[in-house]
Amino acid sequence: MAFSFNFDIPLKTEETTDKETIDGEAKDVMTKCSEASTTVPKKLKDAIEHKPLLDPLSHLENWVSETITIGALPPLLCLNESVFEKTASEREDSEEILAKTRTENSDLITGVYEGGLKIWECTYDLLDYIDDEGETFSGKRVLDLGCGAGILGILALKRGARKVDFQDYNSTVIEQLTIPNVFLNCEDDSDDEETGEKNGSPPPKKKAQTSLIDCCGFFSGDWNSFLTLLRKKNPSPKYDIIFTSETIYNTDYYSSLHSVFCDLLAENGTVYLATKSHYFGVGGGLNLFEKFVEQNNVFQMKHLKDVEQGLKRHIVSLTFKK
Repeated sequence: MAFSFNFDIPLKTEETTDKETIDGEAKDVMTKCSEASTTVPKKLKDAIEHKPLLDPLSHLENWVSETITIGALPPLLCLNESVFEKTASEREDSEEILAKTRTENSDLITGVYEGGLKIWECTYDLLDYIDDEGETFSGKRVLDLGCGAGILGILALKRGARKVDFQDYNSTVIEQLTIPNVFLNCEDDSDDEETGEKNGSPPPKKKAQTSLIDCCGFFSGDWNSFLTLLRKKNPSPKYDIIFTSETIYNTDYYSSLHSVFCDLLAENGTVYLATKSHYFGVGGGLNLFEKFVEQNNVFQMKHLKDVEQGLKRHIVSLTFKK
């Protein structure tokens, strides 16, 4: 498999004369982001914004939920992965990724299916880190990029984020897994139906539907196309926190991922990236991505946590250079 490392991006090396001013810093960052964006590869799958059904679970058959419990974090509900796989033939799948993953016995088919039906190890690492740090998200706008099951964004939602957007490459993942998982957790946070009726408040499903519509956005498509779609919004969103886990396995995607960070991260925002040191058989990993970030000279990367068990894994943050 051939890889394009995209290290020929023009760099901005001269000092900005008014760099000590906020306006100067912002202008410098915008210039660097613009330069980095010039090498974004051709889009692979058109971005779509998905509107959740009134009851996303009503069209799913034979679903079973499980609970993820980590430290002091609130319990997180999600559809059971093994049950999901066994009932794949019963599910709507216009992309036919469920059949293709079974036929090819693969968790990754580049440009077709990008692994969103599994919760990967690094997602749990990032949940552990959030638990250790006691991070809360009150009033913040959050993007769960390459969300898959949506566990990171769901945690932010349960901990007070005012808006959480979920993005995955595949529309099947968003419609069959992410949205139902968010609905499960919104419904769990609601009062029981009897209490709701007594208090004159909406019943749980109604509350869950309101949470989905008012607090969440759902998108599928490749990152270049996704970024184009969000740029058309007025105003274009800026996120205080961007979560992304197991997304730097393919070096061909680095420029698109970097452009999303440049355009969508708020000036004082933080990207939390969970990753393996190296992705055998695919080519990417933390060392290559760190070199890519350094060459672009837009972000400062900070190592937050290393996990030594098994294949070495990492939690890092990215913030704009000042």
